[in-house]
Amino acid sequence: MKTFKHCQSCGMPFSRDEKGGGTELNGEKSRMYCSHCYENGSFVIPDLTAEEMKERVQGKIVEFGAPRFMAKFFTRKLHKLERWKSI
Repeated sequence: MKTFKHCQSCGMPFSRDEKGGGTELNGEKSRMYCSHCYENGSFVIPDLTAEEMKERVQGKIVEFGAPRFMAKFFTRKLHKLERWKSI
């Protein structure tokens, strides 16, 4: 299985994830998703759309002090992440 540098749901770098990534059902670290998006083998918010995720991520980026235009820049390709490709 491929290992990613960024969460394939929200785009957060794994190096920023305080838990080092989400967890699979067997307790292993996920190679695709961060701990904010994925726990125990399933998504924390399973019915979220790509657009809703984009809004959540932009809000967090602004909350951490970045200007809104930077938040939009960082999330412009979020819909191309693995979680959203099949939807």
